[in-house]
Amino acid sequence: MADDMDRWYISKNYKNLTQAGNKAKTDVEQIMAGLGFRNAGLPRTTVRNKVAGFFITLAGVIKAPFCWRKGDLVVLQYPLKKYYSFLCRMARRRGCRVVTLIHDLGSFRRQKLTVEEEIRRLNRSHYIIAHNDSMKRWLVAQGCRAEVGCLEIFDYLSPEANRTVRKAELPYGVVYAGALSPRKNNFLYRLGEYIQSYRFVLYGSGFEPDKAQRSERFDYRGFIPSDRLIVEAEGHFGLVWDGAEIDTCSGNFGEYLQYNNPHKTSLYLRCGLPVIIWDKAALAPFVRQNGIGLTVSSLADIEGCLARLSPQEYAAMVDRVKEVGERLAAGYYFGKAIAEAQRALYPAGT
Repeated sequence: MADDMDRWYISKNYKNLTQAGNKAKTDVEQIMAGLGFRNAGLPRTTVRNKVAGFFITLAGVIKAPFCWRKGDLVVLQYPLKKYYSFLCRMARRRGCRVVTLIHDLGSFRRQKLTVEEEIRRLNRSHYIIAHNDSMKRWLVAQGCRAEVGCLEIFDYLSPEANRTVRKAELPYGVVYAGALSPRKNNFLYRLGEYIQSYRFVLYGSGFEPDKAQRSERFDYRGFIPSDRLIVEAEGHFGLVWDGAEIDTCSGNFGEYLQYNNPHKTSLYLRCGLPVIIWDKAALAPFVRQNGIGLTVSSLADIEGCLARLSPQEYAAMVDRVKEVGERLAAGYYFGKAIAEAQRALYPAGT
């Protein structure tokens, strides 16, 4: 890698830092700053006014290309709305190399783009960091020409450390944190029939208990900011599931689990919670390989899986979760992914 090259990212205005998507992006900015990357945009802001926020971000986008020189490395976090293509073109004109970290694909869950439009955009990058091998294979199959690497899992920074010692004790508690409305996660409103010998603890907003079957089997705690949840979460496992069904993850949100890394998985691990995840989810191999949870094909299987789990097996799982959680807190996974991207784009001797 050239000794005189600079490495850049672009910060922007974030309306708030509580949304998972914004949290993931600002964590990556912080990790890059710690690795010696420089912000080519304006300093990060959290202005809630939509018009003011638009102009702050626009000013940073316009400023950024004036910082770049030939041979520099530019990291863009995708999606970046209408600015992404402009910044890719400007970086290439300046002779820079562009790495794109994907946070979300618009052609999947929200279907704001066609697949062809999305791939055409991403092909403006030299290197792409996909979430995982499943997303990587999909990108290549759809015609992505940029070199593609994998993140594995999103890091999760927080000033807080999990203070709860997780011990195997009955009944086990299964935690679900996130959007709790029927529109987003209708499976919650059918799950009560399948809860027998474990507790189900809900953290989040939008839960409508009057619409849930056997709502007395839910322990609803309301919304707790993620930093507090890391310290206060009460339970033994964190559930990663989306959609309307008990036997599969369905719909736009559920099927997307086959390709994306849900940020809540990282949150659970920072809470010290092993995870329970759909066995067809893209993160299921990571969970199995690292021994940090259980994979199930149906939510109806949770009961049996917990009944078969020995205290020794759970204790070993918690120990491994602690190791992975420490890596997430240190920005290990993005650091590893960006190092691989740099080696690919700047071979030794160039």
